[in-house]
Amino acid sequence: MTVSIPLVVLLGAVVLVAWRYLGLRLWQAITCLLFGFFMAATALGPDIRQLVDAALSWLTGS
Repeated sequence: MTVSIPLVVLLGAVVLVAWRYLGLRLWQAITCLLFGFFMAATALGPDIRQLVDAALSWLTGS
């Protein structure tokens, strides 16, 4: 599955709301970003991708 722009925009909006209204600090957001980036490069990356694909398919009904 190719991550579409709307999904990336939605996740970006969630981070922005968390940063502005929930007190997420910039260093915490950067840490989460780096964690996700490095997690995708591990052997678990394909499994995580399949889990996200399955969840999105279930949510959209396709």
